[in-house]
Amino acid sequence: MTIVTLPPPSAPPRARRWTKEEYHTMGELGWFEDQYVELLDGEIVEMPNPGNPHCVSTDNVAEVLRPIFPRDRFWVRMQMPLDLGLDTEPRPDIAVVAGAKSTFTQHPTTALLVTEVSDTTLFIDRGRKAALYARAGIPEYWLVNLVDRQVEVYRSPIADASAPYGYRYADAVIHGENETLRPLAAPQALVAVATLLP
Repeated sequence: MTIVTLPPPSAPPRARRWTKEEYHTMGELGWFEDQYVELLDGEIVEMPNPGNPHCVSTDNVAEVLRPIFPRDRFWVRMQMPLDLGLDTEPRPDIAVVAGAKSTFTQHPTTALLVTEVSDTTLFIDRGRKAALYARAGIPEYWLVNLVDRQVEVYRSPIADASAPYGYRYADAVIHGENETLRPLAAPQALVAVATLLP
């Protein structure tokens, strides 16, 4: 028997992270045809195709927010990318950005309010996406929770080393189906939670 001295193990393999440029190139080459994907902190995440309740609720949110945020001063965007840095480009269900859409030549880099409609993606929307929106300094995040028929309102992004990506929202308030809420960027407006749900 021969005894062989093996070298110490090298570092374990790690996932390959992607830049936004690489992600866009893959999209242009057709890698994501018939898929709904998002770039989240360097990972390409495949999202499920939305069901009818998700689609109805997303449309409801847009219909409610558009009169509150006039198109000459704001852009209420549906399922369009936000440029949140070198390795992050989510496509929130709704994002309200300051400025008329005619003033943009690139994807916005921030938003006043981001909304995700969530049923099968509650885990990622409450966790990774909330942390990424907080890291980007987005002041308000609404999670329209179709499972529990409520809206979870997250505000006041802060640094927190124990949170995913080092950020989280300091304030979280749940509004039930029979309650109302007011957007931070339009406090004069009163939104009935029921009008956002399918």
